[in-house]
Amino acid sequence: MNSKHQHVELNDGHFMPVLGFGTYAPEEIPKSKTTEATKLAIDAGFRHIDSAYLYQNEEEVGLAIRSKIADGTVKREDIFYTSKLWCTFHQPQLVQSGLESSLKKLQLDYVDLYLIHVPLSMKPGDVSIPTDEHGKLICDTVDLCATWEAMEKCKDAGLAKSIGVSNFNRRQLEMILNKPGLKYKPVCNQVECHLYLNQTKLLNFCKSKEIVLVAYSALGSQREKKWVDQSSPVLLEDPVLCALAKKHQRSPALIALRYQLQRGVVVLAKSFSEKRIQENMQVFEFQLTPEDMKVLDGLNRNVRYITFNIGTTHPNYPFSDEY
Repeated sequence: MNSKHQHVELNDGHFMPVLGFGTYAPEEIPKSKTTEATKLAIDAGFRHIDSAYLYQNEEEVGLAIRSKIADGTVKREDIFYTSKLWCTFHQPQLVQSGLESSLKKLQLDYVDLYLIHVPLSMKPGDVSIPTDEHGKLICDTVDLCATWEAMEKCKDAGLAKSIGVSNFNRRQLEMILNKPGLKYKPVCNQVECHLYLNQTKLLNFCKSKEIVLVAYSALGSQREKKWVDQSSPVLLEDPVLCALAKKHQRSPALIALRYQLQRGVVVLAKSFSEKRIQENMQVFEFQLTPEDMKVLDGLNRNVRYITFNIGTTHPNYPFSDEY
């Protein structure tokens, strides 16, 4: 684990760096900050960059990647870029246009990984989260297996090197895996995963199917009022975590990231601070003992920060199942 650019092999033969840079930011953060932070991340050694159509920042992220290619810091093939298909593009005939719209904003020829962002199909159109006059989500009835077939076509067309899913539960993963005529298995499932929601059952299931688990909100979350219950516990202030951080003379964030890597989870770290971005790269410089890991396993309390409550009435709402 001493290599700065540690990778994991995906089930389609491509390689994904195990530490990724997350680019989602609350609306009040100016978009230009995203360009700046992404450049800093690449300078610090991050090679895996994660964004999505929904984040509305792909122009800024693309600009950062292209400027780092232009100044010779990296080549395009050094960067592993992830984007995600939003819920209003689930109809099979819309999938490729969803990806093409991201590529156009990025000004890139392909993405390294394309994910179905959330298994909740919504009414197609320009509104990201379409609601009726009562504020209720306007769903769309789409067979996710048909959406997946359209994702496979994007891979065949060379627009995405690898394809996967995000926020899927076990049942939804099995639905894709058991699909007649399946051409490509999802390479990963990107889900909320941290010390308070360690996803052990889902992780073990994914490993048994050669699907990589990718963790978002690995440090808790940015606690954005729109998405997160403000009374939920603050992960990085956990006394057990802070005691372990003290023992290793590392920040609580580094301990939380390292925990995921040692479980075989690919982890996304998000920060707009140059100091923290550089510090997060130190995750490869130390190891937790089996005892440390056991203590951290014990922190799980099944607290989910991102519950996507507006989607609870959707027939495909993923978080009602145990895992």
